[in-house]
Amino acid sequence: MFRKYKSLFILFLAVFFFLLVACSSETAKEQEKKKKEVNLLFNFATSSLDPNVDTSYVSLRAGITETLVHLNDKDLTIEPWLAESWDSKDGQLWEFKLREGVTFQNGKPMDGEAVKASLERAMKDSLAIKNALRIDSIEAKGNTLMIKTVVPFPEFPSELVHPNTSILDVTESDFINKPIGTGPFAVSKFTPGTAVDLKRYDSYWGGAAKLEKARFSFNEDANARSLALESGDADIVFRPEVESLANLEAIDGVTVESTSTFRVHQMTMNLERKALQDIHVRKAIDALIDRSSIADTILQGHAEVATGPFPSTFSFAPDYPEKEKGMEAARVYLEKAGYRKVHDVMQKDGKPLSFTLLTYSSRADLPLIAQVFQSDAAQLGIDVKIKQIEIPEEYMAANRDWDLTTYSNLTAPRGDAGYYLNATYHPNGALNFSGADDDHLTALIDKLNVTVGQKKRSDLAEEIAMYVDEQVYNSFILHPNTLVAYNSNKVENWITSRSEYYMLTNELDVK
Repeated sequence: MFRKYKSLFILFLAVFFFLLVACSSETAKEQEKKKKEVNLLFNFATSSLDPNVDTSYVSLRAGITETLVHLNDKDLTIEPWLAESWDSKDGQLWEFKLREGVTFQNGKPMDGEAVKASLERAMKDSLAIKNALRIDSIEAKGNTLMIKTVVPFPEFPSELVHPNTSILDVTESDFINKPIGTGPFAVSKFTPGTAVDLKRYDSYWGGAAKLEKARFSFNEDANARSLALESGDADIVFRPEVESLANLEAIDGVTVESTSTFRVHQMTMNLERKALQDIHVRKAIDALIDRSSIADTILQGHAEVATGPFPSTFSFAPDYPEKEKGMEAARVYLEKAGYRKVHDVMQKDGKPLSFTLLTYSSRADLPLIAQVFQSDAAQLGIDVKIKQIEIPEEYMAANRDWDLTTYSNLTAPRGDAGYYLNATYHPNGALNFSGADDDHLTALIDKLNVTVGQKKRSDLAEEIAMYVDEQVYNSFILHPNTLVAYNSNKVENWITSRSEYYMLTNELDVK
């Protein structure tokens, strides 16, 4: 009898243990399901989170760091962020009042000395930022900064929107893997080239994030990004494959947004190459680009044909004169440059005309644009060799063995023309990969930099844009929309920003 009860007792314990494990498993699954976290899949990979030098701007986009000044995407005005206010009587000596009560993700206060050290570190490690800010000196007192620029610079505050001016605690030395910023999310783990895992910073000055965790992951393959959303491996996908948009829109709960931005796809020309020093050759390249066809086929209408660097909605975008376009126009320009087609090869003095064209896959449409140009150029007898690169800014800055590059650039992310014109055409510009060094153009840009008043600045910027167009220093192809697809059955409060700067915010949530 005792054995019988003992067996029943053992059986009871086994059943109880099984039910306990099952309930625990279900509870764990429910808890996992209820976790407030999202996975955003981005189109650029990065091996560094250093906010002062990383050209992918992941630290700002992922909500790790913030800048002194914020861009209002709706009306293209700048507004306070880590800086509460700023003022200058002469455009050269600036007083910035910092926001009270802001702390870094290690709990240390963000005061004037910390911001001074951060800006000085940014200028030391990034020549581009040093040239952009033109700061002569910084003095800190409490939560006030006195910044003096080298010359009067009325648009100085707008330069502090740039992600590479992000404020971080420079006493923490692992800038590459774990920068300590002031944003709503702190780094928990960074796997270079793969993802950065984030955790909520509970003491965030703007109010703790609604999400507990987030993942900002990378995949440069547009098709793979689309498939990740379809399979549920990603919740938000930046720039899904254009060809997949119809399939994504057909999925219950998937929202696809196509938003106009300040970006331009352009054909960057290396003016140090002999052939491209002839304006007629540059005009031939410009005439060869079939913009309407590219916008309709490669971007499937999610773009505006570009007539210059700035979208037509900007006040400083000129009304450009009509240009000669097409194969015949390109041939005429080349003839003016002394080229003739002999045995199906375009040549001059017995030397064939050929170009090395750089492109990169993280923007899926750029290699396709390169292939279209290569095909059209071949019909004129021009040999175009396409070379795939990874990080265009690094390659173009370090190498001069190329002629052309299909490149994408933000032209007016602060609602002002000064950023693009300085960066791209001033001899000291961070993005002057063409090597433009035109005294007249430089003088116009320098004049723009000290001009006050939106109307005066717009008029001068329009004059500069027109001159750039006349000289054909670069060719402008189209203004692509920013495409984002996300699971709207899960994700709440996602905003596709026109500047492409702000992504993981403290307001982003899940249902």
